[in-house]
Amino acid sequence: MRTTLSVIKADIGGVAGHLMPSPQLVDCVQTHVRRHGGGLLTDAYVGATGDDIAILGTHPRGVGDARVHQLAWDAFVAGTALAKEQGLYGAGQDLLKDAFSGNVKGLGPAVAELEFEERPNEPFLLFMADKTDPGAYNLPLYLTFADPMHNAGLLLSPKMSHGFRFVILDVAHTDGDRVIELNAPEDLYDIAALLRDNQRFVVEAIYSRTDGEQAAAVSTTRLHNIAGKYTGKDDPVLLVRTQGGFPATGEVVAPYAIGHYVAGFMRGSHVGPLMPVKKNGTTSYFDGPPVVSCLGFCVHAGKLTDPADAFDHPFWDYVREHVAQKAIEIRRQGFSGAAMLGKDELEYTGIVEKLRALDARFVVRDERLATAAGS
Repeated sequence: MRTTLSVIKADIGGVAGHLMPSPQLVDCVQTHVRRHGGGLLTDAYVGATGDDIAILGTHPRGVGDARVHQLAWDAFVAGTALAKEQGLYGAGQDLLKDAFSGNVKGLGPAVAELEFEERPNEPFLLFMADKTDPGAYNLPLYLTFADPMHNAGLLLSPKMSHGFRFVILDVAHTDGDRVIELNAPEDLYDIAALLRDNQRFVVEAIYSRTDGEQAAAVSTTRLHNIAGKYTGKDDPVLLVRTQGGFPATGEVVAPYAIGHYVAGFMRGSHVGPLMPVKKNGTTSYFDGPPVVSCLGFCVHAGKLTDPADAFDHPFWDYVREHVAQKAIEIRRQGFSGAAMLGKDELEYTGIVEKLRALDARFVVRDERLATAAGS
């Protein structure tokens, strides 16, 4: 059976700032999907991470389907109306356009989709991040699909021995999708050279070189590229198929134990470690730290199992303590140096106006006159 997974995620209002959506808001979105998704979606799941709500739908309609995207958009519009009634902060924040235009890409919500012929058993993982951008997935995906030090299956599994093809998007290029396709392991150093720059180059998709099947899909929306100003971080979603010819579930989640540093945190303008959190986890410390949840599903004939919470295990409690320490340490550095993002990522915030005003006050000192005056 041909099945499409579509996950669409947006921030449409938060309690006490950016901590979490209200339970009524999540229920509103879920109710809309349930009432209007019949005959369109085969199955659906609605959940939250931080202050974002995600809609995961299964259907046979292929990626980019206008009706599926319309359903999600309308659900978020309905939720925005409730968020305004409740006085939630940032109601409709990620709905950057006034009307739906056939596809939610370019309208604000994050979207990732996978289409495939179902295997007899079809496990996959849904990652949902908050207070960070799409580049947050660069390192985990590189380690999972290209590094045998982290994924032993690249050595042990004949089905993965040919490696994977990375599709990498230049998110700074706004006049169209500027992409490059590179193969692991042959192009390993080239892939690393690009993925080190999380704010410029991001993984969009990964394909098996054994059978051509797509293994992963990442949302690549940059909100400030759409809005023309800072509107919040992009809070990306990721779908990864697992087992068989793909990495095992444990190989996919293992890199998140690093708690690697990513862009985001307070006002989307700082650097902080990515914390793996439980299902429907919230944010707190300094509007963070940047968080990611991971839910595991199996899909059969388009029907989803109940989700397994991949980060709800005592092991990840230890990781969360480690990540909390990393967050505190970098926050001790305040605004200085690597603790805050560079000027290009602060382009649409107040500090740019301040720097522009200060720039006009600089003068070029004439060293000859200064020397003469001192003699």
